[in-house]
Amino acid sequence: MELTLPLKLDLQHVHLTDEQFYQLCINNPEWNIEQNAKGALIVMPPVGGESGEREADYIIDLGNWNRQTQLGKVFSSSTIFRLPNGGSRSPDAAWVELSRWQALTPEQRKKFPPIAPDFVIELRSATDNLATLQEKMQEYLESGVRLGWLLNPQDQQVEIYRQGQEKEVRSLPTLLSGETVLPGFELQVDRFIEE
Repeated sequence: MELTLPLKLDLQHVHLTDEQFYQLCINNPEWNIEQNAKGALIVMPPVGGESGEREADYIIDLGNWNRQTQLGKVFSSSTIFRLPNGGSRSPDAAWVELSRWQALTPEQRKKFPPIAPDFVIELRSATDNLATLQEKMQEYLESGVRLGWLLNPQDQQVEIYRQGQEKEVRSLPTLLSGETVLPGFELQVDRFIEE
């Protein structure tokens, strides 16, 4: 039997504790594991070179803006956030406002932070199902994420998610604004070249 990723394991009746999920991830570092709000484990495939390079560019842009403003903390896709709705998710890039981050204890910062980021970026790779990513974006909003961008190279568009609003879909190229969440941050997203 050949496995296809992402692999979704229904564990809603198992009820892993936060510590058990943490240990599962730590003891299996070769797997990118998330848990949705319903308790299902999701094993994500690694991304290819083009997606990884794009993801790194967006993190660099976000990090450069944050170094200048010093308004928060930037996180890579290796960071899992324990969301208030029960999910444990890893956005491709995330940002948390500084006072919210500093309110966490040192122990909470070391493990999977029990906080929803203020801002997230998800970049759809060739192996990602769009509907699954859209559900993940909704889960972010329900957990308190204030602004999220879903970059979709396959359809040459970006979906913008904001608290209390319908998602906005833009065709590429487009200039994205961090609005009031990331004041002064802008990201130019050009058309993706598929090779």
